[in-house]
Amino acid sequence: MGVLESAAAPYVGMVLARTAQVGLIIISKQAMANGMTNYTFVAYSNALASLVLLPLAFLIPRSNRPPLTFSLLCGFFSLGVLGCLAQLTGYTGINYTNAEFASTMLNLIPGFTFILALIFRMEKLACRTSSFQAKSIGTVVSMVGAFIVTLYKGPQILTSQSSSRLLDHYIQTPQSSWIIGGLFLAVDCAVTSGYTIVQALILKKYPAELIIVFFYCFFAAILSTMVSLIVDRDLSAWRLQPNIRLIAVLYSGIFGSAFQVSVTAWCLHRRGPLFVAMFHPLSIVISAALGIIFLGDILYLGSLVGSIVIVIGFYSVMWGKTKEVEVVDDNVTRSVKVPLLPAKDEEINA
Repeated sequence: MGVLESAAAPYVGMVLARTAQVGLIIISKQAMANGMTNYTFVAYSNALASLVLLPLAFLIPRSNRPPLTFSLLCGFFSLGVLGCLAQLTGYTGINYTNAEFASTMLNLIPGFTFILALIFRMEKLACRTSSFQAKSIGTVVSMVGAFIVTLYKGPQILTSQSSSRLLDHYIQTPQSSWIIGGLFLAVDCAVTSGYTIVQALILKKYPAELIIVFFYCFFAAILSTMVSLIVDRDLSAWRLQPNIRLIAVLYSGIFGSAFQVSVTAWCLHRRGPLFVAMFHPLSIVISAALGIIFLGDILYLGSLVGSIVIVIGFYSVMWGKTKEVEVVDDNVTRSVKVPLLPAKDEEINA
């Protein structure tokens, strides 16, 4: 039972992290609609997350955390730069579009991450193996499913009166805003993939997730505050009124940064960058489900078909990762048994 629970923990953790991310996208859109800029929102979010993580990070016994070096601090700073850039471009894209479109664009992350993982040799380029083929096909299938949800609606399956407001938003938003927002979100996806790879490399040298996430939030808070002070010259952007601004900051700092990033780092350390990236397509499934349950949104045939395709692609990648682990375990078992054979022969000859 304990083995099964430990094996399922990364899956449960990533589902919770993606659910927190969907909530963050929705509430941040509301905060920015009430006059809060994306620069101040990112600054507040990371500053609060740093305060939450500071006591937790340094409660870790010294025996379990390697000593900090200058090169590690440079690595943490690079995470802060990439994370700050990803958040600023991502929230700018959300401001130009909406939560549903942003959730869909984030599904480009698995493709970017897979390519970078191959470049940095975190994934083996073994085209003839079934595990590699399953991961490659599954990544493409998940991305296709994400775009089916966006580009094809089809007939309505479940309807509600409140759903017409979402359609009105699509109609009223200028086409130029969607293009600009899409470009910002594409940059966010590329930078987020780079952030995931860099974090995976750092975790190999410094396997203390909470400390890494603390320094990431700390540096991101400093960088985003500097950017905000330069760009947002109107001090009213820093006000936490109306209440939606304060609620958004509290949610973002606690659940969006401290919880989500920490859980993602924990899963990344145990399963690798592709495993973490493949949960991004599930964000649109979670977003659609939450919208139907809590907001009374319409369920279209395209959303249902796309969600099924996303899940098929996701399971294909997970199957490939499982086969990969089985092969590694089998090779380790053989390497342990082989050296023992000559020793037995020597004893017989003796």
